[in-house]
Amino acid sequence: MAIYGTALLSLCVIFGSMTGTLLGRMLGLNANVGGVGIAMLLLIYTSNRLRKTGILQPPSEAGILFWSSIYIPIVVAIAATQNVQAALHGGPAAIIAGVLAVVACVSLVPLISRIGRENPSGDGDA
Repeated sequence: MAIYGTALLSLCVIFGSMTGTLLGRMLGLNANVGGVGIAMLLLIYTSNRLRKTGILQPPSEAGILFWSSIYIPIVVAIAATQNVQAALHGGPAAIIAGVLAVVACVSLVPLISRIGRENPSGDGDA
């Protein structure tokens, strides 16, 4: 049933969150460090292990696929919002670094777009 896949996902999220918080405290931070990544790795490992042993049935797998496809974009959006808030509170150095990174990426687009193009003269060799 799909509910078993959802239960497996929620257990992985809870364990990942607890582990990330513990890791953050060990590093002297009051933050969750890598909890989402730990949860996703645990979900991948556990679901593969259960699939190999034949315990994970297709409806349960569908529950995992459904919630993980919704879960990842939400977590990425939350993390992006927190990064922007941290940059704004971090002072001008963080904002300047972000602006410079965007300008560098935009300025490299024409250069990267030329990679793999054929020679315009048509003779095949440069």
